[in-house]
Amino acid sequence: MKTISLELDKSQVMKMLNKLDDSDKFEIFNELKRSLFLKRFNRLLRSTKTDELSLDEITKEVESVRKLRYENGKQVL
Repeated sequence: MKTISLELDKSQVMKMLNKLDDSDKFEIFNELKRSLFLKRFNRLLRSTKTDELSLDEITKEVESVRKLRYENGKQVL
């Protein structure tokens, strides 16, 4: 199997995309959305990683908020 390598600038890619029909554009959009989501999610995880909070502390805070909401009649089902 032979491979071909092309160099395209952004404007050339945009011109090619504009020539596609809507279903092909939507397929490309969904693929980009999937790949970008994972990158953004991993970046978020790295930026929020901390050793300052334990799972026990998080659980206690969640239960405290749930109790307060329940007592105030604002529980979410």
